[in-house]
Amino acid sequence: MLVRIKLAALVILLLAVGQAAAAGGAASTVTAGRSTYGVVLFDGHGKALYAFTRDRRGQSTCSGACAAAWPPYVVGDGPRAGVGARRTLLGTTRRQDGRRQLTYAGRPLYYYVGDLRRGQILCQNVFEFGGRWLVIRPDGRLVR
Repeated sequence: MLVRIKLAALVILLLAVGQAAAAGGAASTVTAGRSTYGVVLFDGHGKALYAFTRDRRGQSTCSGACAAAWPPYVVGDGPRAGVGARRTLLGTTRRQDGRRQLTYAGRPLYYYVGDLRRGQILCQNVFEFGGRWLVIRPDGRLVR
């Protein structure tokens, strides 16, 4: 019974993050903001953005269970640079399912499913799915 409740909660979380990532407007914006790791990147709603060290530049390797825990930042329209982000470092890449994922300095961007509040960063410098997950500075460098 407890496993079913946890699974249902995870599904609801994934749907909420997916809807926020797929929405237009502020959701397709990258901004820079203060955190306990210094100034790092967030989406237009204040959700932390991560890079995966296993990814090659411009190509996501995170799918299946990986993408369930680390949802890709999927966009429908062109990316926008908000306060502190560099427009020249923004881009997109096509995922295996055809959706466009936002990139920064060539690195595909992801959310962590456990980060629920604005500015929350719970999985910095964590090794999962064969690589390390790191937040990103506005100049494109990873925070180690």
